[in-house]
Amino acid sequence: MRFAIAAAGTGGHIFPGLAVAEQLVASGVGREHVLFIGGDRMEVDLIPKEGYPLLRIRIHGLERRLSARNLRIPQLVWNAARTVARELRERRVGAVLCMGSYVTVPVAIAARRAGVPLYIHEQNAGAGLANRLAGRWADRSLVSFPDTRGLAGEVVGYPLRSALTTLDKAAVRPQALARYGLEAGLDTVGVMGGSLGAGSINEAVTTLAAGWKGEPIQIVHLAGARNRAQVSAAGDSPSVTRRVLGFEDRMDLFYGVSDVVIARAGGGLMEAAVTGTPSVLVPGLFAGRHQLGNARSMVEAGAAVLVEEAGLGSMGGILEDLLADPERRDRMRRAAIDTARPGAAATIATMMMDGADVAAR
Repeated sequence: MRFAIAAAGTGGHIFPGLAVAEQLVASGVGREHVLFIGGDRMEVDLIPKEGYPLLRIRIHGLERRLSARNLRIPQLVWNAARTVARELRERRVGAVLCMGSYVTVPVAIAARRAGVPLYIHEQNAGAGLANRLAGRWADRSLVSFPDTRGLAGEVVGYPLRSALTTLDKAAVRPQALARYGLEAGLDTVGVMGGSLGAGSINEAVTTLAAGWKGEPIQIVHLAGARNRAQVSAAGDSPSVTRRVLGFEDRMDLFYGVSDVVIARAGGGLMEAAVTGTPSVLVPGLFAGRHQLGNARSMVEAGAAVLVEEAGLGSMGGILEDLLADPERRDRMRRAAIDTARPGAAATIATMMMDGADVAAR
């Protein structure tokens, strides 16, 4: 049995796709029979490293301003859809999953043309344009949050890799401390601006670390590969130990060492939730502000604190209050775990296999 997963652009689309692929493989599907479809962004590095074949198509996303590039999109979409439909037939793919990235629309069109069952998954509390379009053709639309805006779908949760859904923080903490060169017994803060990094969070955390007046803390700061060179811990307060990295492929160790995380409200939000890590969420201002809805859902559940970009100057006081209140953090930890759906990836994989079986009869 063969499957295809369209996941491209950022880690927020790619890692959930990889989580579903992991469950397909765990069910007996060969890695070579799980085809990823993407373009020329992060997927080019991430997918082959995981051992899956990658079909690259020539397509780009819609620019949210007047642009001559947008005029080329319809032709690119149809060309890409023809290519993908041919590949789906030749490879005898039994089911297709689209994760809402910029490759979703041509892949969804191709699945319809090839007569292959189509599933779409929306990771955010507000559906993106690609999934709103593809939802018209999908056999099943799947969402992470109840009452997802813009897409009526079945609530299955956010697909996460087993390294996170089964994480024992206490067990991996010694290994994580050694990895980052940190001390046992000190509060540790994880910082993550999404898979590409976030300049505003990097600047706010650098300011926070320089002016820190509280008890000694440690910070593991994932600045993003494109921003790493601009972030320095040289001016940090003596009571702060900060390790700055560009990218981390062992997120189980990142969450294993983090007592609190400061993060965007994309995929990292659910990673923090399933690992029981209280979070301070800074939703991005991009793409229709969909991350604001994600963050508000976690705040309403009692699992997170919301800080908007305009209020980043308050981050130090918020963090100091959280670290000084272990009972509050424990309530947030329990609320986070209650919010997560650790079986989402397995649920989606089972749906795909069942759909492929039915279609093959």
